[in-house]
Amino acid sequence: LQTRMQSLRPEPAARYRNVLEALWRIARTEGVWRPMRGMNITATGAGPAHALYFACYEKLKKTLSDVIHAGGNSHVANGAAGCVATLLHDAAMNPAEVVKQRMQMYNSPYQRVTDCVRAVWHNEGAGAFYRSYTTQLTMNIPFQAIHFMTYEFLQEQLNPHRQYNPGSHVVSGACAGAVAAAATTPLDVCKTLLNTQESLALSSNISGHITGMANAFRTVYQVGGVTAYFRGVQARVIYQMPSTAIAWSVYEFFKYILTKRQEERRAGK
Repeated sequence: LQTRMQSLRPEPAARYRNVLEALWRIARTEGVWRPMRGMNITATGAGPAHALYFACYEKLKKTLSDVIHAGGNSHVANGAAGCVATLLHDAAMNPAEVVKQRMQMYNSPYQRVTDCVRAVWHNEGAGAFYRSYTTQLTMNIPFQAIHFMTYEFLQEQLNPHRQYNPGSHVVSGACAGAVAAAATTPLDVCKTLLNTQESLALSSNISGHITGMANAFRTVYQVGGVTAYFRGVQARVIYQMPSTAIAWSVYEFFKYILTKRQEERRAGK
């Protein structure tokens, strides 16, 4: 839904007033499973991407916190750790995002992930899978900085003893995702344009291909003005809230289980 609603010049049949109308019309005219298109490639990329992401975050958060505020929590360390972790996460996830968004566009010619990968590779080269990488980083670095600092701040308020508390993890994760998503929507619109190379928007671009963040920002403004930067903000927030809530609650659960097992093993020795 987010990809569709961020389209700058959608086909008449793919113009939606809100998220519910988009969901209803896509399911009714294109099939119930159409909104799930691209789920398999997203799941494939998300595994290694999140493994790198949280491993890097935990290591750097502890290291930087010890340097900045020994024995305590540092928001600067949390934000910096989140930024560095994003570099690894996006390197693993960017190709999957390109394929996912191409398959989600209205009248997408791709039925399978392999068809999309083969066509992009053949027609645009390997670089097409990383065309939006710098924009992705430009979006995700502030997104993750806001996200992690908001999450850690809310944990201090809701769970000051930092114990395993599923309710606080879900609420903190959802709120952190919503705040970060709303703040970085303009960058996400530009990233979607770079990934999809939307044909109707390309007519306003002299070069015929949109490359780089500056070019994408300029094209978005030419096509839709300032309001175009916030296309799909509602869908983006609705998407990020459960996404970050689930990610944090699952992460905190496994962190709790693994830490508990380590402590039991040490006690057994």
